[in-house]
Amino acid sequence: QVQLVESGGGLVQAGGSLRLSCVASSIGSGRTFSDYGMAWFRQAPGNEREFVSAITWRGDRTYYGDFMKGRSTISRDNAKNTLYLHVNSLKPEDTAVYYCAGVHVIAGSWDDETSYDQWGQGTQVTVSS
Repeated sequence: QVQLVESGGGLVQAGGSLRLSCVASSIGSGRTFSDYGMAWFRQAPGNEREFVSAITWRGDRTYYGDFMKGRSTISRDNAKNTLYLHVNSLKPEDTAVYYCAGVHVIAGSWDDETSYDQWGQGTQVTVSS
């Protein structure tokens, strides 16, 4: 298991950008941050949690939801135990709580929330029109 804490959310005007961070700590013995595939999901009030982006253990492959392609970048720094999401051209519909998630051995799809068993508390992103 691992503790995940997101930060970097806030109030942003439409068209702006932000960088979210997710710091991993309290990693179980025998494991490191690089043992976890990581992802970002988001959830707006009344909506289902939806996939934003994912990144493999070494960061060599990335995946994006269609609405994020071309305006977001997911990355990780395993030496700092940190996952990042940089988003440009923010839109009001991007308003949501953004969660980071991790999994050691993934059995499902990268874009399926049920594939992940470690979750942060989320960080609120609000985009004003």
